[in-house]
Amino acid sequence: MNYTIRELREDEYPLLNEFLYEAIFVPEGTEPPPRSIIDAPELQVYVSDFGHEPDDHALAAEADGAVVGAVWVRIMDDYGHVDDETPSFAISLYQEYRGQGIGTELMRNMLSLLEKYGYWRASLAVQKENYAAKMYQKLGFEIVNENESEYIMVKRLR
Repeated sequence: MNYTIRELREDEYPLLNEFLYEAIFVPEGTEPPPRSIIDAPELQVYVSDFGHEPDDHALAAEADGAVVGAVWVRIMDDYGHVDDETPSFAISLYQEYRGQGIGTELMRNMLSLLEKYGYWRASLAVQKENYAAKMYQKLGFEIVNENESEYIMVKRLR
């Protein structure tokens, strides 16, 4: 598959709402939640006023002439929050583009960008059942905490 990784343009930031919904892990055999779930405050922290803070960064995967995936970070009090200096990740691809290495490349590109900007580490939260947890570990994220359903993972950048 041919695709490119590039910065998400400001006029494309509204797409983050769509990708936020796509990022919700739905275990097999479970009905997806209604789209209105992204209006919940604990999810809006990922996208509300994105681009207005200096620690807001986003990359897009483009294929077939359209944005098919995105990775974005910001310092926020989200599920993966470890401190007020560590950006937390969100990443999502449309279903038909998953499992082709695009997500891994989005993550690698964002990790490089964060290192270039001088961040020491990055964090994320992932449900234990989510296949992406293994990808994050292959990229060097380590489990630093967990609860019944999620891992909190951190990647040292320097």
